[in-house]
Amino acid sequence: MAKQAPRPIHGRVVALTGGARGIGRATARALAAAGARVAIGDLDSELARRTAAEIGGDCFAAHLDVTDRDSFARFLEAAEDRLGAVDVLVNNAGIMPLGPFHEESDETAIRQVDINLHGVITGTKLALHRMRPRGAGHVVNLASYAGKVAPPGGATYIACKHAVVGLTASVAYETRDDGIDCTVVMPGVVNTELAAGLPQSRGVKWVEPEDVADAIVEAIRRPRLEVYVPRELGPLWRVGVLLPRRAQEWLARATKGDRILADADFSRRSAYESRAARSEPSLSPDADAAGDVQRPPDSAGAPAPAGVETSA
Repeated sequence: MAKQAPRPIHGRVVALTGGARGIGRATARALAAAGARVAIGDLDSELARRTAAEIGGDCFAAHLDVTDRDSFARFLEAAEDRLGAVDVLVNNAGIMPLGPFHEESDETAIRQVDINLHGVITGTKLALHRMRPRGAGHVVNLASYAGKVAPPGGATYIACKHAVVGLTASVAYETRDDGIDCTVVMPGVVNTELAAGLPQSRGVKWVEPEDVADAIVEAIRRPRLEVYVPRELGPLWRVGVLLPRRAQEWLARATKGDRILADADFSRRSAYESRAARSEPSLSPDADAAGDVQRPPDSAGAPAPAGVETSA
């Protein structure tokens, strides 16, 4: 089979959610460097504007709350008014509260589903409404390697990421004859603020936000359904699922992969949690970055950990 010719990125319009910092910021930079015209959507409008100004060129920023359909529609409309028809949507915004499942508040669970899953569903639908009539487009959804495995310590987050993986595959089948590509990107542990306090585990290679950004750019150039970062996670998962359940559990314990979320050091996440605590959209329309949300207080009244990015 002939190797697929790369598709040009120069001049294409890319709308990116949660683009003010972390993976989103690195992706906006990489896309702009490749010649794309980038629209950054983020709950933290001011930081998003600063990011866009630093990147320069055809890059601009607009307020976006991915949990609000009207906000998402306005963001895409602004992108098209400013840059032209959206060729690619990158659903990047997400949160990752950690802790024992039985201690998680209902509000925290609902908030995760609203951002990590419903936000992706809403953005994908709105993008498809624009792309299908043109017979072209690409939706890139940021999930996580956690969407293929199930370590303890973040059960609702894990459930959302599994759902995004399945959603992307199903939509890819629905749109395969419409000229629209769908990609799900599944990073392992990414060296962003979200990973603060996560333990190192044998056999789990940490990656930089720029590594994920480069993988997204390459996936836009050469569309494919599944993208793992680093790439060796793909073969690792395919081999792992062939093992009996007990063998899978033994391997996870041997590499400490089963403790990557459960053994997080929350004292080392305090700065991140403090910032996230100021980012509840209901408190301020310009509070903080898309995906940065305070987890409601637990039964003892102390703020519980929150996270951002779609990486762990």
